[in-house]
Amino acid sequence: MSESGGSGRYQRSTAGLVGAMVVTLVAIGAYLVFRAVTRAELEVEREPVDYLASVPYAQEQGFAVAYPPSLPKGWRATTADLDTGPAPEWALGILTDRDRFVGLRQNERAAADLVEEYVDEDAAEGDPVSLDSQVAPRWRSFTDDGGDYALVAELTGKSEGQTLIVFGSAGEEQVRDLAASLTTAPR
Repeated sequence: MSESGGSGRYQRSTAGLVGAMVVTLVAIGAYLVFRAVTRAELEVEREPVDYLASVPYAQEQGFAVAYPPSLPKGWRATTADLDTGPAPEWALGILTDRDRFVGLRQNERAAADLVEEYVDEDAAEGDPVSLDSQVAPRWRSFTDDGGDYALVAELTGKSEGQTLIVFGSAGEEQVRDLAASLTTAPR
């Protein structure tokens, strides 16, 4: 303490406090800009999921989901979502060995709604496609200007009333191959 009983040799002021805060914020901002400019792009690898684990549960609930019994070498399922409620829905997202997306959705919605949501509002319908597929022999095909391709089928048998769309940016051949591999066989 000083001889006069004061608390220090400098005067405290609101302007000094505000100045110190401004200097601190500028330093933090400069650091963040420096990190953003010098840091390499963060690449997040999607972990594979065991989509086949959902299939027996869906089947026990009476929902005959269409699923690929296996995936081509290098492909990995990254999402598998199952809702066995009053309006059952099955969704599977897959990345190919070249990290291109292909997925499927199975539910009670109309084909046009699925195409609009997962392909494009202005998707163009192509020629019908015949596949050696256990779930549907005839499919409707759709494309968009962005390179997406989709196959849509109205399912019969145990999946009566269900619509299935197989779609993605992986390419026509990969989408067709996945659609042809689908089964509803018990697991």
